[in-house]
Amino acid sequence: MKKYVIIMILLLGGLFQNLLAQDFTFSQFYEQPILRNPALAGVFTGDIRISTAYRDQWSSITVPFRTTSLSVEYKVPVNEKNDYLTLSSQMSVDAAGDINLKRTQFKPALNFHKSLSGNRDTYLSGAFMFGIVSSHFDASKLILGDQYRNSAYSSSNPTSQPIVNTGYSYWDLSSGLCFSTNINARTNFYIATGMTHVTNPVIKSTTGSVPDAVPPKYSINTGLHSQFGYKNHVKVFADYFAQGGNRQFLGGLLYGMNITEYNNAEPDIFYFGSFLRWGDAVIPAVNIGLSHFNIGVSYDINISKLNVASNWRGGLEVSLSYIDFLKIRNTSIDKVRCTRF
Repeated sequence: MKKYVIIMILLLGGLFQNLLAQDFTFSQFYEQPILRNPALAGVFTGDIRISTAYRDQWSSITVPFRTTSLSVEYKVPVNEKNDYLTLSSQMSVDAAGDINLKRTQFKPALNFHKSLSGNRDTYLSGAFMFGIVSSHFDASKLILGDQYRNSAYSSSNPTSQPIVNTGYSYWDLSSGLCFSTNINARTNFYIATGMTHVTNPVIKSTTGSVPDAVPPKYSINTGLHSQFGYKNHVKVFADYFAQGGNRQFLGGLLYGMNITEYNNAEPDIFYFGSFLRWGDAVIPAVNIGLSHFNIGVSYDINISKLNVASNWRGGLEVSLSYIDFLKIRNTSIDKVRCTRF
């Protein structure tokens, strides 16, 4: 059975025929804002944010899917009208399977934040992200049917199936809009919409071109942070994606309590909560905010039809982010502050 599975992977993945690429997502999607929508770059209180995440999925039933992401955002003023520009970049590596099928992305982005209020708390942000995506697999790890002799497999046995292409790359464009504001002194909110794969990239191989291999993806993204009482916080996030006839909804909330308080700094906060990836997983999560750092841990409890094989086990995910004001500024910038996430 295994050899036939590998042959199918070769036909669908190695030759890149009739392949519809679907984008990966993180369970802690709120910690990877640029992956959600480039218009969310720079929507935070501070000058710089560095975010990273690591995900290990399906190790209970197969060679695990491992995904690593890193994003950097740097926000600068552009005029005297409280407008800002965010320079950012999103990088990720996604690898899976016996043949180490790997996809690497590097996408710089620009996001312009236009102030809509003299109070400096309401912004309309417009962004573009453009970069390269590369995918390949290790052909030396393929196990092909004609490499079996007398029901025994040997990697030294020759194969009549030529491997003419082990990878491809394409340029990718994304765009987005985000509206962010303060509902009141303690509640911040944003809503964004975006489109990924704007140019509908065509994958080219030695056997020809594959149109519609990377269909456009449309998104709606929301977030809300509210403080109530003296020590309590609630964060709510939700994403909806549509791509190539597929739909995905992720949403949930985190409840936080101050664990340490300071006179002239933000308190340390412990958050816990749960998220739902509709039809796929329930995701309990915890997050600790310590000074300029946020550390998050989540685990997918698989509720899809695959739970029989996975025994309800999905994937572990860890995230780390750093947010700060730069010392080179004469004054702290308390602008685009409506997303204290």
